[in-house]
Amino acid sequence: MACQHLDSISLRPPTPAQSVYREDCTQCFDSIDEPEGLNVCLQCFNGGCVGVRAHSHLHHATRNHPLALNIRRTRKRVVKDEPPAKMTKLAIAAETEADRYDITTSVRCLECLAELDKTSAKLAPIVDGILKANTFSRQEEVKAWEQELTSCEHILLLQQHESRKIQSGDLGHCSKCDLKENLWLCLECGNLGCGRAQFGGVGGNSHGLAHATESKHAVAVKLGSITPESSADVYCYQCDEERVDSDLAAHLAHWGIILSDQVKTEKSLTEMQIEQNLRWEFSMTTEDGKELKPLFGPGLTGLKNLGNSCYLASILQCLYDLPAFQSRYNIPEVDLPIVDDPAQDLETQLRKLGDGLLSGRYSKPDSDVIASEDSPEIPHQRGLAPSMLKHLIGRGHAEFSTMRQQDAFELLQHLVKLITRSQHPAPLTDPTQLFRFVLEQRLQCLSCKKVRYTSTEQDSIFIDVPLEKLPAVEGEGDRYKPVTLKQCLDNFTAQEVVELTCASCGSKDGFTKRSLFKTFPTTLVVNARKMTVENWVPRKVDVPVLVGDEPFLLDEYLSSGLQPSEEPLPEEETAAAPAFVPNEAALEGLMAMGFPRNRCEKALHATGNSDANAAMEWLFGHMEDPDIDEPLVIASAAAGGNAEADPEKIEMLGAMGFGAPQARKALKETGGDIERAVEWLFSHPDDQGDFGEEAGSSEGEKKEAGSSDLPAQFQLQSIVCHKGTSIHTGHYVAFIRKLLDTTVPKWVLFNDEKVVEAGDVEEMKKTAYVYFFNRVN
Repeated sequence: MACQHLDSISLRPPTPAQSVYREDCTQCFDSIDEPEGLNVCLQCFNGGCVGVRAHSHLHHATRNHPLALNIRRTRKRVVKDEPPAKMTKLAIAAETEADRYDITTSVRCLECLAELDKTSAKLAPIVDGILKANTFSRQEEVKAWEQELTSCEHILLLQQHESRKIQSGDLGHCSKCDLKENLWLCLECGNLGCGRAQFGGVGGNSHGLAHATESKHAVAVKLGSITPESSADVYCYQCDEERVDSDLAAHLAHWGIILSDQVKTEKSLTEMQIEQNLRWEFSMTTEDGKELKPLFGPGLTGLKNLGNSCYLASILQCLYDLPAFQSRYNIPEVDLPIVDDPAQDLETQLRKLGDGLLSGRYSKPDSDVIASEDSPEIPHQRGLAPSMLKHLIGRGHAEFSTMRQQDAFELLQHLVKLITRSQHPAPLTDPTQLFRFVLEQRLQCLSCKKVRYTSTEQDSIFIDVPLEKLPAVEGEGDRYKPVTLKQCLDNFTAQEVVELTCASCGSKDGFTKRSLFKTFPTTLVVNARKMTVENWVPRKVDVPVLVGDEPFLLDEYLSSGLQPSEEPLPEEETAAAPAFVPNEAALEGLMAMGFPRNRCEKALHATGNSDANAAMEWLFGHMEDPDIDEPLVIASAAAGGNAEADPEKIEMLGAMGFGAPQARKALKETGGDIERAVEWLFSHPDDQGDFGEEAGSSEGEKKEAGSSDLPAQFQLQSIVCHKGTSIHTGHYVAFIRKLLDTTVPKWVLFNDEKVVEAGDVEEMKKTAYVYFFNRVN
């Protein structure tokens, strides 16, 4: 059957800058491995499932894109009746997709319900372009294994000595010893020196470093890491950083090394770093050496490691275990948002993950994923790859946009902020509200005994864990005395003396200060800081914090508030319209560049008053503003502070993804200028906004977060655990209490894609880093 749409629609192959979603659906985790395969739109390259959820047809209906390439992938059945070919050279090569899978493709018109000739002159280049393009997840995996490296002045200004041919391969060895591996070639003079001893038993006597120190030659390349594709480990000893050399081929040819003839024979620095992180492994066996029992079903779905993404997986598992997150993001009966690009929509991706983790559809054994080489009969699940969500969470963030290991607690705080600022149309509610509570601080003058109470709303607390070393035991590392959670909370709420001058009596004797809970949250998040400093470098240590599984009371930590017998300190006088005080250092820097003071003050006010670079970018974008040289007028001062924000402008900002409270506050702060309001929002990400109009006439003011009702009984629900000497390295996992086949909850270990019934629960608590305590009746 002829298709009129093929002739009427203009098609182009994907460009390198375009994302091609040809592995899994952008709205659920159905993939090319499903029996029906995956449809990739030939116009915008969106991936849509073909099964029961039919997101491919939804995309066609909403975007009017009828043409799609269907891709199905099936595992090859390999019959190994011959021994593998003998390796004649040590080389590192990965098994390719073509080695493992058969790919079947067809082109369909969803409007005509017809299959089209994929070899036609118009379709063939489009199909070929889609199949050869880097997928979205592949782009993420490349970043996972190759850090974002840059060049440096020492490489750009490199002056090489007279050329000569250097011994390579088996003949090459360190100029100071007999080592033939882990060799680093000085690109300046051609010296061969062994590297530092490395993780995994790779030998080294640091003769390359010694040469760099003696000769002041900065740049070296690791011989065994060179590939014909121009990738290699390049290190600058002067910068003490791994670098990129864009002229590597020419620099190597100078010493007689032809790039196209090279074979990679050793792991790169990045590969060894990743391997070292993964070696901080959590036990997957019982005390008698048996593999822990894999678990499958709803709420027992693992997350694939995207390369140093275990910090993200562990936090997501704990969040989606909470009822508030389940009722907000696992709502299959509610239609997904209609957006042009589902992969770039946070609401869609959070709901996609909710469906993936909680439905149980993807939690099934996969014979390709085994517990260990010693137990091939115990399969695990493949795990979901939340690469689209990870991209959205990290977008624009200096740390989370990279593929390096990150602090799981900082990720939690960032994610809570993103969700709080996103829209939650009624009857849906913000699931992060369950973390919010009010902490009340009491100050009392040591002289006149007058008091002041101040309150702050928070969504978590930090507890510093007391460190007390135990006597050393031969053959063991440092050990620390166990502490109880109550000891940590007692320290957190303990009274201390601070040096302040009393505004009432003028005494400089100081104040006593104590912080207690004014209200308690539904779920209390606690970050346990277990840090010591060695040689001026902070190092994380494993201190056992004793936390039982049974419920416990926090009633003693509830603030009693101002008592009738207490006399409050007078309120400090504040100006009716506080003047804006620009950051002095940033202001001086901008004015030194030649910008007038009025312009500098406006730029600093618009960009958060902290960063001269951000202010300078703002100035370059507003040079043509007619009022650029007028003195700064703060819209929130005097009459402007109570002015109502335009509802239409609030709606416009809402369409950009900002909540109404933040939009209202931004418009008030910028005099109703919507462009400046957007800039204000991006430069004040932590501001919760103006809730004045949303509090409702019946309430009169915003309802206080949390509850002060007693008893305040809490119980440990989940833990994010970490092994490693730094929160930015090592490995994260999650332990969560789940109701399995009994009425008594059991601890479940979520170790990336592996989900198993936990073994030694008490041992795991030694490495706990983030705790989630649920309030129980």
